[in-house]
Parts: sequence; structure tokens; C-alpha cells
Amino acid sequence: MGVTINTAYAALPETSIYANLRTTERMIRIAIVDDKAGNRNSLAEKMGQLPDFEVCFTAADGAEFLQEMALRPVARRPLVVLMDLDMPVMNGIEAISRAHELYPEVHFLVLTVFDEDDKIFEAIAAGALGYLLKDESLGSVVQAIIQVVEFGGAPMSPRIARKALQLLTKSRQSATVPASEVAPELSTRETEILKSLVNGLDYKAIAELLFISPHTVRKHIANIYEKLHVTNRAQAVGLALRKRWF
Repeated sequence: MGVTINTAYAALPETSIYANLRTTERMIRIAIVDDKAGNRNSLAEKMGQLPDFEVCFTAADGAEFLQEMALRPVARRPLVVLMDLDMPVMNGIEAISRAHELYPEVHFLVLTVFDEDDKIFEAIAAGALGYLLKDESLGSVVQAIIQVVEFGGAPMSPRIARKALQLLTKSRQSATVPASEVAPELSTRETEILKSLVNGLDYKAIAELLFISPHTVRKHIANIYEKLHVTNRAQAVGLALRKRWF
């Protein structure tokens, strides 16, 4: 569920605030996913006026985003996706989780009004590389995109960064659950795969790590979802993080 984009978006950032961050001449293709037409259209218009940026498309929800991605050749897919979280049909976390497996080369940045701990955990677990709040200026959003594309950064709004640090500190202060207590209904192999999901690996990387086929990984993950009573990667990873299994 979106809200009106901050009025800071009305002004284009000075080129100088990000030009010196660029390391290549390539155009940065982006997509914007937000259920509020005013939000996505306004942001798309402003981003489209910036040099080195191309808005490939906008979408009103996660399902529409996935449909659009499936129709596009590789050369016309976005490199960065600005994703809202609370949307009808399919929310942003579900969309990131599905797209992360299908399009591992795409970078996802959350752009939302929500700063709850669970949202942060689930978005990052799903595959988001950054987490921005909608009160950020357009210049800050642009710099976040460049940080991800050019330097492999993980940009966060200051308030989100503080929360993430607090969550990490609490996690380290809490004792890790003994391996024997990690979801006892899971097999040893399923536990290994769940841990790999928590570590952010995709199906192909897990297959290579464990010397099994991607098809076998998918079968194990389906079993994990069934046994943990979850329906997607974000929920499985979120459950593991909340219970501090790893």
C-alpha cells in the first residue's frame, strides 16, 4: 500500500551528486512497482529525466511485475527494481522472493513506508539488497541505485540501518539453538538447504555447494515448505531467523 511520494521527489537532483559515483557508461534500466498510480508515475517521470537512467516499465503489484518480466527479452529487463511492499494481488516480499530465483541478476531495492522489524527481515531474506523509506529524497534513491549497481552496496535509510544493527546485535547476543533443535521434522539435507537459503544462496548456488542438481534442490525446498507450513522462501527464512536456528 503506497502513500503519496514525498515532495522531495518533485525536484530533480543535481547531476553532480551522483555523476562522480559512476564507473561505467552503461544505461541503468529500472522498473518501479507500486500499487498507487500517482506514486509510480511521478517517480517514473522524474527518473526518466535523469541521464543514464531508463525506466523499462512500471507495475501495480507483484503479479503484474512478474508477468511483465516474463514477456521481456534479457536485454530489455531492468537491472534494478524499486519495490513497494504492501500491494494487492501479490505483495512486494512475495514478488522479490519469486523473482530472485528467476532473475538472479536483477537488484531489488525496497521503497516503502514500513519500518517494522519483520518487514525488514522478510524483505532481506527474500532477496532485497537495500531498504529505503518513501520519505527519502529522489537524490538519495538515485545514489542508492548507483551504490547497488556500481559497488555491490546494500543501501538503507538511516532509520532502517539503525534497526538492522539493533537486530544483528540482539541476534548475536542470543545463543544459537543447538542443531538437534533446528526444526526436528527436517532431514539433515533439508536443514543444510534451509541454512543455505538463510545465507542468501539461490537454487543454482545451493546445488553447486551440495553437489546435487537444481531439480533436487527444488524438491527438497518443496518438502521444507510443507514441513514448516510456509509457502515461500521469505516465510521459511523469516521463520528460521525468528527461531534463531542458524
